[in-house]
Amino acid sequence: MAGQLVAGECEVGAHRLASRPVERIWGRRDLPRAFAPPAGAGAEPIGEIWFEGDADAELLVKYLFTSERLSIQVHPDDAAARARGHKRGKDEAWYVLSAEPGAVIGLGLTQVVTREALRAAALDGSIERLLDWRPVAAGDVFYSPAGTVHAIGGGLSLIEIQQNLDLTFRLYDYGRPRALHLDEAVAVADPAPWTRPFAPVRDGPRTILAAGRAFVLERWSLSGDAEADLPEGCVLIPLARGGAIDGAPLEAGTVWSGEGPCSLAGPADLLLAYPGPSALPALL
Repeated sequence: MAGQLVAGECEVGAHRLASRPVERIWGRRDLPRAFAPPAGAGAEPIGEIWFEGDADAELLVKYLFTSERLSIQVHPDDAAARARGHKRGKDEAWYVLSAEPGAVIGLGLTQVVTREALRAAALDGSIERLLDWRPVAAGDVFYSPAGTVHAIGGGLSLIEIQQNLDLTFRLYDYGRPRALHLDEAVAVADPAPWTRPFAPVRDGPRTILAAGRAFVLERWSLSGDAEADLPEGCVLIPLARGGAIDGAPLEAGTVWSGEGPCSLAGPADLLLAYPGPSALPALL
């Protein structure tokens, strides 16, 4: 098992992950109640809440809260990351929780360009117009493979599921005083439009939202109880209060890790992600 949680005197096969707030210049101070900082905490904006499991876990879950646009950036794939001494690259997916009017996510380019043209656009700022800014709304889901040029806009609250790698190459940062990584970014970027790699598939109480090279993301909407056989490295993210996992209550703003046989009590609404595009988990 990935870990255990003691509920009363019963051992269960899932455990709640610890969370850690991360300050970001593009973050917010008006966090949802589940993430409100304690009285007397610093006034720096919080952009991310990390939910950390084992150091060698395949997946990492974050909540993101944005007040302005993040940098235009790119992440390496497995091969490029391993060439730099890392275990894996960084595919990621986003589930939008809320979006202010006009909120956007930049995902892929509006046209295919050469790497030289991508570098030039990053240097002169025209990359802002080259990036494909897409209007987004609550409930939208995007899978961004490594190499995709992207930027998350302001006014968003979202859940990010990613391969467990903290490595970002910035192409452009709107003049903010932070380092850029043009050589690294241009080398790993796919300077082309983004195409949705998977059309959602619904099967009873479960919907497969995205399935990419590195992981699968599902949504389970349970009206009653169910038994599940969770694959190795699985993470579960409740979207609302309600239901239980192996007798422990599920709350929005928490993230759980588990594998193997598991009992779910409904009603419950949760996201579930697990490494690899194969071996969909059984839900009975």
